[in-house]
Amino acid sequence: MYYVYVIWSKNTGRLYKGCTVDLRKRVSEHNQGKVMSTKNGKPWRVIYYEAHRTKTLARKTEIFYKTSQGRRQLKKKLGLED
Repeated sequence: MYYVYVIWSKNTGRLYKGCTVDLRKRVSEHNQGKVMSTKNGKPWRVIYYEAHRTKTLARKTEIFYKTSQGRRQLKKKLGLED
């Protein structure tokens, strides 16, 4: 399985979207500062994830969630609408 995930930084309030095969390991890497784009927001907490059967589908979903329409859809799913 491939996972699309959203993590949240308590320190910055920022959301980060990603894709991985091993969700626990990837979140651990974020929290250890091993990921350049998230090392300043530690600690990170998983607030949403979904599983996909193929890497292609997971990657397409991740890319969609990074668009303005995808961000709006995610906010609805997470109950973060303005």
